[in-house]
Amino acid sequence: MSEQVDRLVEIMSLLRAHCAWTAELTHESLVHFLLEESYELTHAIESGADDAALAEELGDILLQVALHAAIGAERGSFDLDSIAAGLSAKMVRRNTHIFNADGSLKDAFPESIEEIIESWDRAKRAEKPQNESAVAGLPTNLPALLYAQKFTSRTQRHAALDTVAGEQPQPSVHPGNPLENGDLDDEQKLGEHLLSLCELAQARGLDAERALRTVVQQRVARTEPGTRDTTS
Repeated sequence: MSEQVDRLVEIMSLLRAHCAWTAELTHESLVHFLLEESYELTHAIESGADDAALAEELGDILLQVALHAAIGAERGSFDLDSIAAGLSAKMVRRNTHIFNADGSLKDAFPESIEEIIESWDRAKRAEKPQNESAVAGLPTNLPALLYAQKFTSRTQRHAALDTVAGEQPQPSVHPGNPLENGDLDDEQKLGEHLLSLCELAQARGLDAERALRTVVQQRVARTEPGTRDTTS
């Protein structure tokens, strides 16, 4: 590790030893800080913050990783170095279109994004049991639109791999397209409608979560004091 990373690890250890507040932190109590910092980084990126602000927000994310690593190190379970080693091994293992098994570079690299994604998916599936679901490990506490779009992306990519492997793809669990029916009189129908919108966004390469957030932010800006919302 670099001198700066070594110093960060040392600082975390000293804080855990001598700062009563930091010493009380646990993986569980840090969760809301990680979420908050992630959203602050997202805001910095999407609002076009300058490099200094972006670097600061990235530092706050690194702080969360460093704290979790320090807690793991105290148990003798893992530390920042072993986290980095595990990530490096995973990147080599998953990026078979770039690396040989020993970590050396291949002689040629694909240019097609589709080929790269397919290669990643094949490598990821090779690590998992053959009967594992397409949505295994998908966090259920993601924001709803992101959850829906991740579900759509995973199931579609999983089905594509099954087709390439000569397996019969599983039928979609989505029962229909409620966009054809404007009668949204309960939350089940509304949920199906929203899922269809997320599927449409996925098919067209759009980010449903970011799209809604951006439009709401625009509406907020127009309704702040001194402005008038002209869209309603």
